[in-house]
Amino acid sequence: MTNQRQTVKQTAANILRVTIAAAVMLIAATGEGHAQTSDPSYDDDSLFVAPPLIMPQEDSIAIAVVADTTTHKAKRDWSTWRPNPKRALWLALVLPGAGQIYNRKYWKLPIFYGGFLGCAYAISWNNRMFRDYAKAYMDISDNDPNTQSYNTFLHLGNTVTEANKKRYQELFRKRKDRFRRYRDLSCFIMIGVYALSVVDAYVDASLSEFDISDDLSLRVAPAVFSDQSQRNSMKPSGLGLGCNLTF
Repeated sequence: MTNQRQTVKQTAANILRVTIAAAVMLIAATGEGHAQTSDPSYDDDSLFVAPPLIMPQEDSIAIAVVADTTTHKAKRDWSTWRPNPKRALWLALVLPGAGQIYNRKYWKLPIFYGGFLGCAYAISWNNRMFRDYAKAYMDISDNDPNTQSYNTFLHLGNTVTEANKKRYQELFRKRKDRFRRYRDLSCFIMIGVYALSVVDAYVDASLSEFDISDDLSLRVAPAVFSDQSQRNSMKPSGLGLGCNLTF
């Protein structure tokens, strides 16, 4: 019984101590609150803590995508951009003139496309003349009186007779061979223009990194050369040109 009474007394004492401590803390907090309220610079809104902004997951993903897209759409600085020679080469091989467009040398397009159009017209015209003279040569060489397409090439009042038939045959044969040669030559020239456009695109892109600043200079001036191994001052010196390269 004595032990139980002591235990009850200790428990009651602990509860009393906790109650007194809580009362002291409450009084202190109340006094601090009154002191802050009486301060004219104190704002009641400062006690308000804004709840964290919670947005749906889909909206956050959309905002992230928009921010990433805005970052990737930054304008390119063309003053520091340099073309890639391999890319310019492949573009010029696939499409004539595409290498010049990639290198941003648009003024070269009329030159190359003018060459292509001129060669295409020469091929078409020479091929048409070759076919006409080839048909005329075949018609004048056979014995069929119904095939007389060669008459379109004769001057007004001229006719083909047995006396001049050989001469006209030789004339039509030479012109047929001439226009065929011109047609083939036009094809080779077109291939050359195509190859030139490819080489120009590659070389132009490769030379875009070449330093052409004012620090590069070549100075040529006359100079006097002497043999340093010979200490004889009476021996004549040589004259020449000296080149001084600064880079």
